[in-house]
Amino acid sequence: MVRQWFKSGSPWIWMTGGAVSISLISVIGLLAMIAWRGLSFFWPSEVVQFEMESAKGKHTVIGEIYDRELVPTSRLKLAGLDTSNIQSENVERLLVKTGNREYVDLDFRWILETDIKAATKPEALAVFERTKNGNFYAYVERVIENGESVTDQPIERLYELVDRAVDLNDEALSLQNGEIGHINYELERLRLKERSYALDNALTDERVAELAAAREALRKNYEVYEAQLFELRKAAKRDQVVVRDMRGEEVTLPLYQVLDVWFPNDMNFFQKLGHYLVQIGKFVGDDPREANTEGGVFPAIFGTVFMVMLMAVIVTPFGVVAAIYLHEYAAKNAVTKMIRIAVINLAGVPSIVYGVFGLGFFVYMLGGSIDELFYPEASPSPVFGTPGVIWSALTLAILTLPVVIVSTEEGLSRIPSAVRHGSLALGATKAETLWRIVVPMASPAIMTGLILAVARAAGEVAPLMLVGVVKMAPTLPIDGNFPFVHLDRKFMHLGFHIYDVGFQSPNVEAARPLVYATAFLLVAVIVALNITAIGIRNHLREKFRSLEH
Repeated sequence: MVRQWFKSGSPWIWMTGGAVSISLISVIGLLAMIAWRGLSFFWPSEVVQFEMESAKGKHTVIGEIYDRELVPTSRLKLAGLDTSNIQSENVERLLVKTGNREYVDLDFRWILETDIKAATKPEALAVFERTKNGNFYAYVERVIENGESVTDQPIERLYELVDRAVDLNDEALSLQNGEIGHINYELERLRLKERSYALDNALTDERVAELAAAREALRKNYEVYEAQLFELRKAAKRDQVVVRDMRGEEVTLPLYQVLDVWFPNDMNFFQKLGHYLVQIGKFVGDDPREANTEGGVFPAIFGTVFMVMLMAVIVTPFGVVAAIYLHEYAAKNAVTKMIRIAVINLAGVPSIVYGVFGLGFFVYMLGGSIDELFYPEASPSPVFGTPGVIWSALTLAILTLPVVIVSTEEGLSRIPSAVRHGSLALGATKAETLWRIVVPMASPAIMTGLILAVARAAGEVAPLMLVGVVKMAPTLPIDGNFPFVHLDRKFMHLGFHIYDVGFQSPNVEAARPLVYATAFLLVAVIVALNITAIGIRNHLREKFRSLEH
């Protein structure tokens, strides 16, 4: 009976199904763990006030509990701590985020449970999110508006003043990056134009006067916008808040450095939920701060999506044309077989090798030649002869080219020969048959190759470190300055952002939850790109299904 069961093949079916189920559960579990550790960081945790008594004396610690762990008493004794009052073998210790970086040695500290004499959660404890030095935990003492203390509902007025300062700072940043940035960009273009005239011996007095007049007009506009910028910054610096920190001392916080304020111990569930959604929105839509350990990741999201889309635009036509040539035109000989073997082997080359190739060929050779031919006035500063988004896209296009070629060839091989013969019998040329019949029928396979290429390219980091990605990009590859799309600029990438925050951050504890949050966001971006491509593939499959019959 058992022998017949084995001969029927049922055990192998169950083993295969079990392996698939275990793999699926593992992937879902991994994603759930990343999502929980990353997204739970934005939930407004309760702030605890600890009354401590240890060998150092009595003191107060205020902060959020980040982690708990059991530590052997023997380990504490070896570390030189007094363990005479500890009877158990293990002691629980808490990792507390205390913030207030400018007044404490470390904004994360471990405290022993045996040193805690009291732990309370006062509703009056406030959390201030700041543009620098991280969060500040304290009690609000006074709100100062335009030099005078607010007596009527100071907390409500504090919310309004914080929103006012944030709006003014946003307006100032928009002015600085917009109108003022455009003027600086135009001044640089005038400088390069003047040098170009000088190199061509065409810098006449008329052109000098023309350039001087253009500069003068730009400088006048600059002075107007600069005055507006100073007024906005002055208005943002008008108000302050006086708080009392865990040392018992009063500290004045300028509101132009405060992004948000909340009282987590006094919030109900729906208030916390609203704050949680706002914080996630800031993470997705804001720029990074504090060496990428604070703020958002919008430039990295934009850079990742833009680079992947540019890569897809480059790799698709080259991959499809190569596959069509190999399958439809190339002779069936040893050379063609060697080319196919080489294409397949290219998929196994380490990605860092592609990065070295991209740096040497695209950046130094091709980009340097472009600079010599078209941008001699910019020398010695490179334009295209330096890592940028275009070279990153080209490098990843070569990296993913084998995937597109193989997938497209498989799609072409599934199209019956009778379809081609029928088209040719009706008078169509071979090129018309390929363009109107074969390629549309193979378009789902082409999209499958593109999906695989996008999935691999979006997660690559090693080659990008050599050909364009940076820790912090001052501007996006797309802006309002002509030619609007700047393919020579460096960019940020979610994968490199994870590496930088996880391994290069000076504040490890603060960076840890952001690593999980950014990793989950990268997976979400890849899934969104793949879902879009799958939707297009399914649409094409339904559109050209009639050609198969």
